[in-house]
Amino acid sequence: MIHKILIANRGEIAVRIIRACQEMGIATVAMYSDADRLAPHILKADEAYYAGPSPSSESYLNLPRIFEIIKQSGADAVHPGYGFLSENTSFSDEITRMGVIWIGPSAEAITTMGDKMAARKLAIEVDAPIIPGTTQAINDFDKAKTIASEIGYPVLIKAAGGGGGKGMRIVHDESEILSAMERAASEAGKAFSDDRIYIEKYLEEPHHIEIQVFADQLGNVVTFGERECSVQRRYQKVIEESPSPFITNDLRQQLQKTAYDITKKCNYVGAGTVEFLVDKHHQYYFLEMNTRLQVEHPITEMIYGIDLVKEQIRVASKTPLSFSSSDLQINGHAIECRIYAENGYSDFAPSIGIIKEMEIPHGPGIRLDEGVREGQEISPYYDPLLGKLIAWGANRDESMDRMIRALDEFRVVGIDTTIPFCREFIAHSAFRQGQYCTHTLNEIILDLKEKMQISKTGDLIAGSIGAIIHKSKSVRNAVTKKQSSSKWKTAGKMSNLR
Repeated sequence: MIHKILIANRGEIAVRIIRACQEMGIATVAMYSDADRLAPHILKADEAYYAGPSPSSESYLNLPRIFEIIKQSGADAVHPGYGFLSENTSFSDEITRMGVIWIGPSAEAITTMGDKMAARKLAIEVDAPIIPGTTQAINDFDKAKTIASEIGYPVLIKAAGGGGGKGMRIVHDESEILSAMERAASEAGKAFSDDRIYIEKYLEEPHHIEIQVFADQLGNVVTFGERECSVQRRYQKVIEESPSPFITNDLRQQLQKTAYDITKKCNYVGAGTVEFLVDKHHQYYFLEMNTRLQVEHPITEMIYGIDLVKEQIRVASKTPLSFSSSDLQINGHAIECRIYAENGYSDFAPSIGIIKEMEIPHGPGIRLDEGVREGQEISPYYDPLLGKLIAWGANRDESMDRMIRALDEFRVVGIDTTIPFCREFIAHSAFRQGQYCTHTLNEIILDLKEKMQISKTGDLIAGSIGAIIHKSKSVRNAVTKKQSSSKWKTAGKMSNLR
């Protein structure tokens, strides 16, 4: 059994892992940079070690220092969370060589499924439908033109060795290919130290659907129901829900079967996610596999009643899965809003500063996985994700209503956040009716901005009226006080209080 876990991460996912460990009676070790000296994950962990200066390359990605912390703390396991080193095979290999338990899949599985082209080849081997495109890197302009013409425009130029929207460009005609290739390769090289790119067909009106998978070291594989992740900005998710209002029961079973086959084929162990694109005709295509825990894992936890982080720790301890496919029954509906330090009405521009005040929502069906606190400075060094707000309801309508109520209660002062944007998007008819795809955010953003301006105007009017009322009350109170200055009247009031 694992006794002490080093969490090689920060923010809300570090807090999430610490909470799971506390419930399991496992000691936790946190690491921090200069910018995170007073961050919640440091305050909640049993031990905390300085990792280095604020830039992630000098702290959370500083492998020699992390290995030192493992030895100094005596941690017998490492949980990488997501992002940073979670899909770094050199890191996971060295952890294993140190005799420390790696809470995640094998380096082989990470290498195979982390490489988009290798993953496509594996998917083909299990007869999974894939988006038309190349299975090899493309660096020749003339060859790229030929392939794009055969596939048919629009096409996507994508990074082979990474994700999260980095190194990705949409190409609508031949004149854009060269520029798109150069920019995608450059961005991919900087983000992943891998400038390989490939081409695939760009689907119109697609839904981004993912299937949570889990496998233990005994070969047992379980697939969960889908998560709808189509509300995206710059190819990164903003709002997710489960189950999807677009997916039918028959299609869900097909997606689960394909995800199962892919997971078995790559000898996967632990928590992972198989992602698909589904077009408006309900035709689905394998997209990629994320060999780690996903940011949006809470909505799966909420509708299935299973703690995926605890299960990761158990599986890493060579314990069989605590559930089977027959145990998984969808209960209700869950929505997650990612709360970023960004202005959703200004092209999601990042916001930095100090959180002067923070009022957290509560109530039935509401969960907040947060990584910040009041008084904390939000720096420019890391991902702008502050936390995730999750709402569960007996059905989709109730989960939406609860989410809107919770977003209305959620108050952060000092920086811009995506709270107002999420509130208006969920209230919009496109989301309420479940009629949206990966393009919808861009299509209705002007409508959302207009509603926001009306809301701001209303707030100004309400504020002015409030000021007038307050002033009027102050005048009346002053008059009343003057009229009630008699000692006998005061004595009478005191007597009544008794």
